[in-house]
Amino acid sequence: MDTYLLRIVDAPAIAAGRSDAALAAQSSGEEPSVPDPAPDPAQQPGETEEEAIPVLHVADAATAVSWYERLGFTKQWEHRFEPGYPAFVEIARDGVKLFLSEHTGDARPDTLLYLRVRDVDAVADEFGVPVTTAPWAREVELRDPDGNRLRVGAPAE
Repeated sequence: MDTYLLRIVDAPAIAAGRSDAALAAQSSGEEPSVPDPAPDPAQQPGETEEEAIPVLHVADAATAVSWYERLGFTKQWEHRFEPGYPAFVEIARDGVKLFLSEHTGDARPDTLLYLRVRDVDAVADEFGVPVTTAPWAREVELRDPDGNRLRVGAPAE
């Protein structure tokens, strides 16, 4: 079974322009360490922000991050409970986020992700693989260093 995280943000706090960090600081009496971003004017009061973020199991997060950088992802943050413990990392490319986890039991091997991109030819060139054409898209198939499968495609014209 593939693992996804669904994050629901406190809508009244967003509508008031307060972040989770600001709410936590407010409840503890501390000043927030980072300024709150302006609220999203397109978001209506009472709406929640939701997203699904796939979790991929990796043996070595640093190696995985380097590989995903070739696809245009950048490391956002890393968490370890203590030095030497398994890493849990978020990477992002535009609006797409992935979690990379070294933790046992997080995600299963051989997971398949589909990544829609504007320029599949650039991905094919970067990885030295051929582009195949399907009725729905032009695609390449990749495997990351941990065996996770990525189908990368651009819509058929």
